[in-house]
Amino acid sequence: MEKNAVEKENKMGVMPVGKLLVSMSVPIMISMLVQALYNIVDSMFVAKLNENALTAVSLAFPVQNLMIAVGTGTGVGINALVSRSLGEKNTEYANKAANNGIILCLLSALTFAVLTGVFGHTFFAVQTQDPQILSYGTVYVRIIGMMSFGLFMQLVFERLLQATGRTFYSMLTQLLGAILNIILDPIFIFGLHMGVSGAAVATVISQMASCAFVLRTLFGKNMPVRITFGGYSWRLIRRVLTIGFTPFIIIAMDNVMIITMNAILQKYGGAERGDLLITCATIAQSFMLVVTMPLGGITSGTQAVLAYNFGAGKTDRVKNAQKYIFSLAAAYTALLFVLARTIGGLFVRLFTADPVVAAEALRAIRIFTLAIIPLAFQYEIVDGFTGLGQVQVALPLSFFRKGAYFVSLFLLPAMFGAEAAFYAEPVSDIFGPIASVSVYLTSMKKVLAKAGAN
Repeated sequence: MEKNAVEKENKMGVMPVGKLLVSMSVPIMISMLVQALYNIVDSMFVAKLNENALTAVSLAFPVQNLMIAVGTGTGVGINALVSRSLGEKNTEYANKAANNGIILCLLSALTFAVLTGVFGHTFFAVQTQDPQILSYGTVYVRIIGMMSFGLFMQLVFERLLQATGRTFYSMLTQLLGAILNIILDPIFIFGLHMGVSGAAVATVISQMASCAFVLRTLFGKNMPVRITFGGYSWRLIRRVLTIGFTPFIIIAMDNVMIITMNAILQKYGGAERGDLLITCATIAQSFMLVVTMPLGGITSGTQAVLAYNFGAGKTDRVKNAQKYIFSLAAAYTALLFVLARTIGGLFVRLFTADPVVAAEALRAIRIFTLAIIPLAFQYEIVDGFTGLGQVQVALPLSFFRKGAYFVSLFLLPAMFGAEAAFYAEPVSDIFGPIASVSVYLTSMKKVLAKAGAN
């Protein structure tokens, strides 16, 4: 292996922890922030067609988010195994883990191609009776489902780049797709008069471009991990899926939370206020994406550092790294807490010019963000345990927070009215971190005692 490759591989074990974490987390933060902003811009382009087009694409988001959940879960599993193997100097196992990522991408793409092709129409038919929305949505979801291989390859192998310390290239992969999508959207939607189908085509072309870029990078010189298209193992695939199940279920459950929130608001808000409150919740949830996606970039983007040093038996570096990650995550959420209360109104105006809706939406944002600073600890602890391969610890902590959300979501509106549903978010952001910090303090020493032993 060339000297340059060795230096790049070993930086997670020798570079000063603070400098290392900044170099790993900042590119991922930026790319995740761009992705969150892209989702907003994409919706704005589609909205220019008509309201039904925007509704159709919005109804398709759960399918897209489910694909992202599967790809992210697989990528996190690959990331953890490759990082830990490199820390253990077991390059052969790291190569096998990377190779098995390809077969998982293929299987995931085939699964969604079949599901969207067969059940795409049914998926929308149970949500709307409007023939135009039904037509728009079915075409959109079938295109993104049948051409999803690029998305899965992009998501999974971005994480592989992170595992080798190449977060800058991972960021470029995300930026390439996001910027290209923003450029292609108006061309396909308006210039070529393809409408909603044009938005879907622009999306899959952008994903394919990101896929091509990440593969070109992975097959370049100086890569410590080699992809050879072989050595597939069900046992290794099962390990990848086991580790990746936590981020998968977190993202998948977020979809259920959004759907449930809308149903609760409609039930308790009634015909008069239900639609208004749902609109406000949608805007607030969009702001929360600006909070949680970069926050997840900090915590998941630094998983490779924890896994590498855990595999190398360098427990002091693991503990130091976690302290820095806690600080970075808390600083980011504190900044967003302040921004929600100072420039939240500017964000709201991206979606509506109605003063009544704007006032209600701003109030919703301020409620949603009441406890986002403790959320920083929740994210780091869950992602940290996942990166160390401790899924049996990470998954229950994630479920506990989701459980606190659902309990609050059903109880608060029944007791205090529809608007009280907004407080389910800060309630879960308080009780979830309390449980996670308690488990972290009582179990992390035992986990670190296993470092380098497996």
